[in-house]
Amino acid sequence: MSTLAGSFSYDGEKSASAARDAGAALGTAFDVSVVVPTYRRPDMLERCLRAIIAQDYDKARYEIIVCDDGPDEATRSRVAALAREFDDAPRIRYVPVTATQGPAGARNAGWHASGAPLIAFTDDDTIPDPHWLAAGIAALCAGADAVSGRIVVPLGPRPTDYEQDAAGLSRAEFATANTFVTRAALARVGGFDARFTSAWREDSDLQFELMRIGARIVRSHDAMVLHPVRPARWGVSLSQQKKSQFDALLYKKHRTLFRTRIRSTPPLLYYAILAVAIVALLALVNGNEKITLICVAVWLGLTGWFCIKRLKSTALTPSHVLEMAWTSLWIPFLSIYWRLYGAVKFRVVFV
Repeated sequence: MSTLAGSFSYDGEKSASAARDAGAALGTAFDVSVVVPTYRRPDMLERCLRAIIAQDYDKARYEIIVCDDGPDEATRSRVAALAREFDDAPRIRYVPVTATQGPAGARNAGWHASGAPLIAFTDDDTIPDPHWLAAGIAALCAGADAVSGRIVVPLGPRPTDYEQDAAGLSRAEFATANTFVTRAALARVGGFDARFTSAWREDSDLQFELMRIGARIVRSHDAMVLHPVRPARWGVSLSQQKKSQFDALLYKKHRTLFRTRIRSTPPLLYYAILAVAIVALLALVNGNEKITLICVAVWLGLTGWFCIKRLKSTALTPSHVLEMAWTSLWIPFLSIYWRLYGAVKFRVVFV
């Protein structure tokens, strides 16, 4: 079935009634469980949990399951303190995740710990709107198997490259920072693939698995979360290239959908830079100074063009320009390395 159609307005009373009926059929006290994976960010987690506690939904009808992918005492203590702070808060459960690490495995631990018929997923660095939960439940109760909510990423007029990259969440078709899925649909596809051990492509994999079984996936404009961009260290884009290995796994599992929904061609600029660098090295070893100088000039030109592209709509502060220049030198090589690493690891021809 085609996916991601339409936006929903919601009737809170009607959707709550439908959710209660679903919960009663399964013999559970809750209409929905909100699953929040986390990893050693107690301050961000607390901000997120306070927003979930403040939802305009019957506090007795939903629970919050915090899946600590560490786990660590600071997070456990913060969750316990929040659970004690409110007299009328929904039930808050702390689940330490000690098996498969990563957000996919943590989310699996969360929904498996729940008995509710509906599961809501968000991340510890989001701030759900007060109507978020009711709107997502309404879309599910209207007949959907899964709901993709709206993610708002606030940016300034000239964001950094990292901030601009994070803002891609606002354009994502299906992101688990804001997703609702029925328990039945999750059970049919087996939940998340825990081999996605980074926060990368595990949400697309779930989407594609749901599409494979013909699940009805809709978009809800009213189910909104705010996703502020968290601070990042200088040069963070270099370490982010490690995520490229999971493109290979997604491609192996869903080749056609990967080509049409993710990217149809390999990063040709990166391969061009790599090829020129290899030729320059070979020419240097063989003492061909002319070819070496030509290839170095081409390599610098391609790298400079790549850097300028990244700076075109991003911050032009001295520190950021220097960061873009430095990381542009290495990103093509690191990206290709991790792509090929993933191809070997997951045994798939993927370039």
